[in-house]
Amino acid sequence: MNYGLIGTGLMGFPMAMQLLKAGLTLSVFNRTREKAQPLIEHGATISSTPGDVLAAADCVLLMLTDTAAIRSIILSEDARPHLAHRTIIQMGTITPSESRILAEEIQAVGGEYLEAPVLGSIPQVKDGSLIVMVGATEQQFADWRSLLQVFGPEPTLVGPVGTAMALKLAMNQLIAGLTNAFALSLGFVQRQGVDTDTFMDVVRESALYAPTFDKKLSRMLDRNFDNPNFPSKHLAKDIGLFLQEAKDCDLMTDSLSGVQSVVERAISLGLSNADYSALYEAVNPESPD
Repeated sequence: MNYGLIGTGLMGFPMAMQLLKAGLTLSVFNRTREKAQPLIEHGATISSTPGDVLAAADCVLLMLTDTAAIRSIILSEDARPHLAHRTIIQMGTITPSESRILAEEIQAVGGEYLEAPVLGSIPQVKDGSLIVMVGATEQQFADWRSLLQVFGPEPTLVGPVGTAMALKLAMNQLIAGLTNAFALSLGFVQRQGVDTDTFMDVVRESALYAPTFDKKLSRMLDRNFDNPNFPSKHLAKDIGLFLQEAKDCDLMTDSLSGVQSVVERAISLGLSNADYSALYEAVNPESPD
C-alpha cells in the first residue's frame, strides 16, 4: 500500500513524519516545495504535482488550509483524472456542508472520500496522541482505522461524512470561547490588584477549571505568543466556518461573534501568525510606560 500526503504546513509536516516513522511508503506535495524538502532524508518522495501524488498512492491524506485550497489542488485538471480508485482522507478543518459536497464530487469520478479532522496540535502529533474524529461509513472506518491510529490511539467514528467536521468545529468554538473568557478574567483580576496565583488557585479548585487555562497562562503572563501550535488566523478562519454553519441551524451566535471581534483585534495588532493565546493582548493591551 502506498500513501500520499498533500499539505506539509504546521500540522502536515509532523503528520508526514509520523507516517514515515510507521514505515509507510509516502509521497508528498506542498505548493512551497521547500517546506516539504526535509522529508526526503526520512524516506519521503517529493512529488512535483498533486496528480503525481495521486498516481503514486492508493490513499491520499489532505491537510490543507480551506476548501478553496482543497478544490484547487485535488479537483484540478492535473489531479482529477487520478481520483478514480483512490481514497481521499480529508483532515483539515472545513464545514460539514463543504465536506459533503467534496465527497459527492470525488465519488462521482470514482474515488472514495472520508473525513478525519483531529483535535490537538504539534506536540500531540509527535507523540501520536491526537483525538481523531472520523466521518465515514462503517466499512471505511474499518478499512482505515489502523492508518489513523498512527496519529491517535483511538479514532472515533462519529457518523457519516459531515458529522466529524461538525464535531471538530464545535470543539474549536469551545477553544475560542474558553480562551477569550480566561484572558478576560485574567486581565480583570490583574487590573483589580488580585494576585495571579490566588486567582489560579481558586480557578483550579472550581468546576470552572479547564486544562487549557494552565497551558496558556505563561504565554499570557509573558505576552509571548511566538512559535504557535495553532495561529490566531486559523482560529479566525474556524470561527467564521462555525458561524456560517450555525446560521443555517438557527442558533444564536452573538457570544461567538463577540469572540470573533477579539480575534480580529489580535490580528490587527500584527498577531495573525502568533499563538491564539494572543487573544489576551487584544482584551488586555499592555499599558504604556
